[in-house]
Amino acid sequence: MSRRTELQRVANDMFGWPELRPAQLEAMEAVLAGRDVLAVMATGSGKSAIYQVPAVLIDGATLVVSPLIALQRDQISGLASTEAPEAVAINSQLGSHDIARNWQAVREHAAEYVFLAPEQLTNDDVLTALAQMDISLVVVDEAHCVSAWGHDFRPSYLRIADSIERFGGPPIVALTATASPVVRREIVEHLRLRDPLVIASGFDRPNIALEVSHYVADDDKRDAVLARMLAVERPALLYTATRKDTETYAAQLNSSGVTARAYHAGLSRAQRDEVHQLFRADNGVDVVVATSAFGMGIDKADVRTVVHASIPDSMDTYYQQIGRAGRDGKPATAALFYRPEDLGLARFFTTNRPDEELLAGVYADLDRRAPKRWSDLRTRLGVRGPRVTNALNLLEEAELVCSTRDGFTRNSSVGVEEAVHRAVEIVERNERIDRTRVEMMRGYAETRECRRQFLLGYFGEPLPEPCGNCDNCASGVVDDEPPATDRWAVQTPVEHREWGSGVVMGAEDDRITVLFDEFGYRTLLLASIEHSGVLTRGDGRTVGGF
Repeated sequence: MSRRTELQRVANDMFGWPELRPAQLEAMEAVLAGRDVLAVMATGSGKSAIYQVPAVLIDGATLVVSPLIALQRDQISGLASTEAPEAVAINSQLGSHDIARNWQAVREHAAEYVFLAPEQLTNDDVLTALAQMDISLVVVDEAHCVSAWGHDFRPSYLRIADSIERFGGPPIVALTATASPVVRREIVEHLRLRDPLVIASGFDRPNIALEVSHYVADDDKRDAVLARMLAVERPALLYTATRKDTETYAAQLNSSGVTARAYHAGLSRAQRDEVHQLFRADNGVDVVVATSAFGMGIDKADVRTVVHASIPDSMDTYYQQIGRAGRDGKPATAALFYRPEDLGLARFFTTNRPDEELLAGVYADLDRRAPKRWSDLRTRLGVRGPRVTNALNLLEEAELVCSTRDGFTRNSSVGVEEAVHRAVEIVERNERIDRTRVEMMRGYAETRECRRQFLLGYFGEPLPEPCGNCDNCASGVVDDEPPATDRWAVQTPVEHREWGSGVVMGAEDDRITVLFDEFGYRTLLLASIEHSGVLTRGDGRTVGGF
């Protein structure tokens, strides 16, 4: 029996899926062949099946790294409703009895799927226990969290690759619903994927109408947001930039007869869980007003409207948030209320100054010969674990520190002051790139071309024709003729005299957008580069050479 036939049999008999999509089958066959896989597929396209089905045919347990306990709970519940093997979790919300029972199930090969959070892979006891077991496959869910370019960055994700090496280097499946080309590159790099099969398709959600409204005065914008929320088709999500705004809008909506709840990181876990439950219930709440903290794990198929009261900090964040609308395939709307001055707040959120004193302390405490464990560093320095993780990640990215099975060591003889300087330079580079991502949001809000073409171009997925389902298409301002920049097709490699290597991400009649390795996204006017010859294609020809 061929691998494909066997996969289809398991999918049907155990999971009740009579047919698998071509992309799913391609990824599953790669997993069976022991190859690493990066799958970037829209929510609802069956990403989880990519590991769930082949895991049944592979000896040993499947370790699933999932960032939220709620997500773990949902996936375990879903597996329990099928004929699939047992799935268990190892997390902080379980009692000691349940944890002991789940460990025993893994040791006795009774459990096929083991779910845990990335932070647990920094726990030496958990790592030691897992290293003694037969881990045949590692799955990294919400893999965009590994990238500082992603919309839900989690520093602990950068330590996953170290843990996988302690398990003997089993194949890795990285899954995410959204990742721009630079995020995909960082996922491959930070998870140390080996010649991975990369499947990235299906970003378009044509059932979601895209709209942008422009304002000058903040009060006018706020009044318009409130008026829109009173009239939108519900259930609906309203995203705001600050915690204060979530409370303000929620109070205004409730006083107008619309059931609304605020959601932000300042609420207790119990309060956040309550909002989640109310939102997912059929008659629980009309509107959730949230900051970006209302993120992963939001799975409600019938959200009809997603409104942004302020512009987000990146297209990655925006795409992820509007993607919570219309998951049932029915018409939905994504509306952005845009005021150019709000870009200043978005830029503020991209600023992240490193703790130079902690960087110095971590580097000074490490030795070139005797490895030190993460937990020992945390104890010796007297600081919280995530802060130590952040410092180690930066020093490792600066190629000053390396990780081994026994802990972390220096791999450089530079002094402490120079080490801190190099780490800070990396932060400054990342901030520079982050600022260009904010400018891409400006481009989306201000474009007079098809918004969907702009949005999909950011993710490297060209849309040949205008979508017909955005405000620009509806108003008739979009030119149906293809841009005069066909020679600069998406994904064309280029070289800039000052900014170095890059790749074309989008093209309009008079400009192109290029993603540069070190300087992020830049929009270049064709007239300017034709005159100066500052940009060359990968084949070495300048624009003016055509």
